Amino acid sequence: MQPQLKTRIKDLEFNTPIVCASGTFGFGTELEGLADFKSIGAITTKTITVNPRPGNPPPRIYDAGFGILNSVGLENPGLEVFLKEKLPAVKKLPVKVIASVGGFCDEDYLTLVDALDKRNELHAIEVNLSCPNLQLKKLISQSAQLTFELTRKIRPLTKKPLFVKITPEVNDIAEIATAVQEAGADALTLVNTFLGMAINPQTQKTVLGNNYGGYSGPGIKPVALYRVWKAAQKISIPVIGGGGIETADDAIEFLLAGASMVSLGTVNMVDPDASKNITRGIKEYLTAKKAGSVTDIVGKVICLS
Repeated sequence: MQPQLKTRIKDLEFNTPIVCASGTFGFGTELEGLADFKSIGAITTKTITVNPRPGNPPPRIYDAGFGILNSVGLENPGLEVFLKEKLPAVKKLPVKVIASVGGFCDEDYLTLVDALDKRNELHAIEVNLSCPNLQLKKLISQSAQLTFELTRKIRPLTKKPLFVKITPEVNDIAEIATAVQEAGADALTLVNTFLGMAINPQTQKTVLGNNYGGYSGPGIKPVALYRVWKAAQKISIPVIGGGGIETADDAIEFLLAGASMVSLGTVNMVDPDASKNITRGIKEYLTAKKAGSVTDIVGKVICLS
C-alpha cells in the first residue's frame, strides 16, 4: 500500500505537503507546462497590495553564492487587476491556491482580506508580515504585540484558512509564533528571507538597487530549520516551513522538525518542476520507514539531548 501524502490545515485538504512559496511561482499560470502540478499541494501567489507597485529599482536579483539576494519590493498589479485579470486564470489551475497579501498599514490588510474572502477561486489567505525589502524601520512580525493585534483584527474578516508569514529576523521566533496562534490564525508560515547585502569591490558600489535585500537559497537551510523547530515546539497550529529546500532530504528534515507542510522557494526559480522529484523522494522515504502517511513523521526528530 502506497503511503499517503495528503495533509490538512483546518478543513482544507492538500494532495501533497508541498507549497510553492509566494514570489517564486508567479500567479501559477506562468509555469503551466513547466511544473507538475500533481506533485504540488498548493501555490501561494505573489503578494498583492491594495494599489499597484512597480517594485524597487534595479538591479533586483544577485547570485550571492549558495543562494540569491533579491530586492523585488512587492512588485504586483494591485488588488483590482488581481481580481479582474489574474483570478479567472488562477481558477483553472489543478491545485489549491493561497493568496498572499501585504500592506503598509492595518487598513491595507483589512481591505485585502475582506475583498479576497468573497472569492471562491482562492482556498486560503496568507498574510505577509515579513517582506524585508520595503525600507521599513521595523517589520510587523518583529513585534509579538503588533503581530497579535493585526492578526486579531483580520481573523473575523474571513472564513477561509488564515496563514500568517513571519520574518526570521527576531530574537525569539517562538514568541512571535505564539502571538500568531493566540490571535486565531490557522497556520504559521516561516521563514521568509534573511536580510543581506553584497558590494562590488571594483566599483565599491552595492550590487542591489535597494542596497540590501533578502537572502534565500540553500545557504539559509540550517538557520531556517532551527526556527521551524523552535516554533513547532511552542505552538499547536500547523507550521508551513521552508528555507533553502532543494531536495527531498531537505524537505524531510523540515517535516521531522515539525513542519506539517514544506515550502519551496528559490529552487522554483532554478527548476520550476523541482516539486516532482521532492514529492517522489518523500514518498520513497515514507515507504522505506514503513510510514503510512506523511503526518506520521511530522515532528518526529530524535534530539540527542
